[in-house]
Amino acid sequence: MYSVESLLSLIKKTPLTKPLRILNVCGGHERAITRAGFRTLFQHNIHLIPGPGCPVCICPEEDIAFAIHLALNENVVIASFGDMLRVPIDCAIDGCDSLIAAKNSGADVRPISSVQEAVSIAIGEPEKAVVFFAVGFETTMAPVAAALLADLPNNLKVLLSGRLTWPAVAHVLRSQKDTFDALIAPGHVATIMGCEEWQFVIDHHDLPVSISGFHPESLLLSIHALIKNCSSRVITLNNSYPEVVKHHGNSAAKTLLKTAFTQVDAHWRGIGVIPRSGFSLAAKLSHLDVTNHYEPIDSSSRIIQTGLKTPPPCEQVILGQMAPDGCPFFGKECIPASPKGACMVSDEGACRIWYSAGERSVIEVIEKGNMQKVEIKS
Repeated sequence: MYSVESLLSLIKKTPLTKPLRILNVCGGHERAITRAGFRTLFQHNIHLIPGPGCPVCICPEEDIAFAIHLALNENVVIASFGDMLRVPIDCAIDGCDSLIAAKNSGADVRPISSVQEAVSIAIGEPEKAVVFFAVGFETTMAPVAAALLADLPNNLKVLLSGRLTWPAVAHVLRSQKDTFDALIAPGHVATIMGCEEWQFVIDHHDLPVSISGFHPESLLLSIHALIKNCSSRVITLNNSYPEVVKHHGNSAAKTLLKTAFTQVDAHWRGIGVIPRSGFSLAAKLSHLDVTNHYEPIDSSSRIIQTGLKTPPPCEQVILGQMAPDGCPFFGKECIPASPKGACMVSDEGACRIWYSAGERSVIEVIEKGNMQKVEIKS
């Protein structure tokens, strides 16, 4: 077993010829990195750059808008994970730019923490139509799949906005070639999908990758492995979370995902459409799809709601092009109590994490060609 102290010592002793730019995908990793103060510790030596690993942040506005529309106009109960209620959209639906605004206007919108709660609402109130707004990555979608494949009450429908993680990472790496030197992959996703899913980072982008857990020791193990790779110019796929992550992942969970869903081209807020990056209900579950039961939004009901001349550049934060505090709205017009952008809502959103922890950039996080002397701060 390694201690934090021993790992920091190993990192300090591993030579670097230039600063190392590491993309850390997961919002849980970003929260752990920030709370541990890694950026202050490493300063100019290791750039830990948050990426598109917050499902709340990348949920497309059109899905949120449809949920608001249903809540206001179709006499349904909208049940969704709590963070989704506060995510703003740029165009309001009947005067409401979020689900919490719709709730405050009298709509029946209920925060939940699991799919089982949505099922319980539908069972307990059979006279009501209940729409489960399902948002999340593979780790959330696996239990959702299990629930949807079980016997469900007839009054439950699903607005599905699930996404796969690796296609977004592939998009970021492909669209920003030579921007990153290494990748920290999310341990919880790898627990479901397996180490093997991240081999593409090596095969197609020639970058080392380390799968990490969510405690400082696991993250430091990953950082050390990536430093060694870059120092020796040997590219490997490293598993720093072996206690739960296996090469082929969780076969039962993968079977659930494959049975309940199909993979489709999907829109990511701030990114655009990424091929085969979304979950859609399998044909056998199409009767649950809320879009088959209600008409789409009437565009005439949409009005411009934001009071900002330009929206916050959330997409640049999501893509790792800008540190959260590089946004001109960060900590000013955009704060957790009144978020203007999606990244300030969830505790997995980079802006929310940085604001809550008082995190600030030590240097510009994307700094190409910097060959300054490397010294890890003691």
